[in-house]
Amino acid sequence: MWNNPNALNFLSKILFGMVAIAVLYAIGLQLIRPPFFPIKEISINVVRGETKNMVLQNVTNEQIEQLVKTEIDGNFISVNLTAVREAFVKLPWVREAKVNREWPHGLNVTLEEHRALAYWGSHALVNTYGEVFRVSAEMDLPVFTGPNEASAHEVTRQYQRFNQILAPLQQKIAELILTPRYAWRIQLDTGTVLELGRDETEERLIRYVSIFNHSIALLNQQGPLAYVDLRYPNGFAIRTPDAAPHVPRKSDARRET
Repeated sequence: MWNNPNALNFLSKILFGMVAIAVLYAIGLQLIRPPFFPIKEISINVVRGETKNMVLQNVTNEQIEQLVKTEIDGNFISVNLTAVREAFVKLPWVREAKVNREWPHGLNVTLEEHRALAYWGSHALVNTYGEVFRVSAEMDLPVFTGPNEASAHEVTRQYQRFNQILAPLQQKIAELILTPRYAWRIQLDTGTVLELGRDETEERLIRYVSIFNHSIALLNQQGPLAYVDLRYPNGFAIRTPDAAPHVPRKSDARRET
């Protein structure tokens, strides 16, 4: 082989190529480490549903600055985008985050904040997607209650529908309860409790709205009703604040279970 010029030429090319690859690899290792390609700019974009260019409502600049100092390691090439995203998602009020590189020395961060719709019991909040999240807050919101956190999606959906039905009366829901037996109960902001049961709940609430101004509102009473049971096929039962419970509106009404 040593007397074969072609073989020696081929071997020298292989060795040269291996050396070149090793040199390029060593240079690459250096380039992906600071101080090369430092991250000089982090752009924060805020979205709300499909709307872009919003303003942060609850996440503070101080929280973001602290995260940038403590959670972002490496330079433009080596930074772990997944780890940065997870750090942003852990911030209170952040529902979702997306992180992308922006050539030549920046990161583009898109944040979506939770929009609180209601309290979930006494220990959490529910956002407009029906998702339960936990932050410290003092807000004037209705209260949702359900058998478990997974039911928050259904409670949120029904809340929006029930509110639409009640809109003509300008009555608002202060508390919406889904019982362990999956029956629905509404407490209005007036203090009145509406018992809807498990079946035909929307139809029962529509009936309440349709008859309210013609019957319930005309009752001679000092304040709002304490209780309205709508689980009757042909009528309803009411209780005034100073009356005995479950006084039937129609004597021949039969409760529907």
